Amino acid sequence: VQLQASGGGLVQAGGSLRLSCAASGRTSSIVVMGWFRQTPGKDRDFVAAITWDGGRKTYAEFMKARASISRDNAKNGVNLQMNSLTPEDTAVYYCATVSEQYYSGEYSHPYEYDDWGQGTQVTVSS
Repeated sequence: VQLQASGGGLVQAGGSLRLSCAASGRTSSIVVMGWFRQTPGKDRDFVAAITWDGGRKTYAEFMKARASISRDNAKNGVNLQMNSLTPEDTAVYYCATVSEQYYSGEYSHPYEYDDWGQGTQVTVSS
């Protein structure tokens, strides 16, 4: 599966961004699509995920009240709407997928994902 992330940029604190991830290739094998974020020198952190049928959505605690993840059937992908952004949200955001052959029922850790997009930079200014 090939993934193309977009939608990052520079926004002021309190603002919003919508990230998108479009999938191509063996999309029939996708079970889950998720978003992670990473800052220099730190581990990649889980942000949100959605099952490919859109039936289940999961959010990290720090994003639960401020984000909404949804399927985008037209783009064969997923959107992540993030609101009330703070400078602490500054990071490179990556989308990733879990395929059916690797799906264990869990999907909040990077090692559970088998395909990754290139990342999109989100910068929140104070």
